[in-house]
Amino acid sequence: TAKIPFRLNQSEALLTFEDEEVAQRLIKKGKHTVNLDSKVADVSVKPSKLEMGIKFELHITISGKKMKVSEVPALSIPQEWMRDKLELHFYKCGLGGGEIEDVSYDKQSRRAIVTFLRPGATHGFGSFTKYPFFVSGRRYMVSVSPDTNAHLEKLQLYCGVSKKTILLKGIQETGDDDEESLQDMIEIHFQRPSNGGGEIENIRYLSKGATCVWFEE
Repeated sequence: TAKIPFRLNQSEALLTFEDEEVAQRLIKKGKHTVNLDSKVADVSVKPSKLEMGIKFELHITISGKKMKVSEVPALSIPQEWMRDKLELHFYKCGLGGGEIEDVSYDKQSRRAIVTFLRPGATHGFGSFTKYPFFVSGRRYMVSVSPDTNAHLEKLQLYCGVSKKTILLKGIQETGDDDEESLQDMIEIHFQRPSNGGGEIENIRYLSKGATCVWFEE
């Protein structure tokens, strides 16, 4: 489900009706007089133009041959030696592993990529995030995780108008009523068929500041 943002500003309200025809009829009329307790307010009705939204599919491929190893201990031995020790260790480990095709190791970041020869060799490490690594007679814990490749498909940028939703502008506070009370009065007014309204699914009134309201496609 795509979520599309809408910026709601001070003295504005969003009303979503069950029936699209009700919203379109109110927008066509344009101006409305609303009774807010002891005060009458003239408000304008506008279509709710949504901001730019993004829709995409995220695909993640988990490698069965490559495994990421991080937090490799920082020891004062040459980089090639540590690379060899990683290769020997994961070749011998009892969680699958097996013959290794390649090990790339970066001493500065303390990270390595271990590539096994056999497809599916990394599956045995799936339930582990930490794994013991023995070097120079000591036991260290390194972080292990399968190598992943993520890419986006069907990326779409779009904006539009919610046909069931109207935007009310120019709502003035009466001074005595709080935000919730004013929202109730607005809802009562626009639910009445005699005022051109109908059943309301959702309403959001904002007396001060600004907020972001999300629409689902």
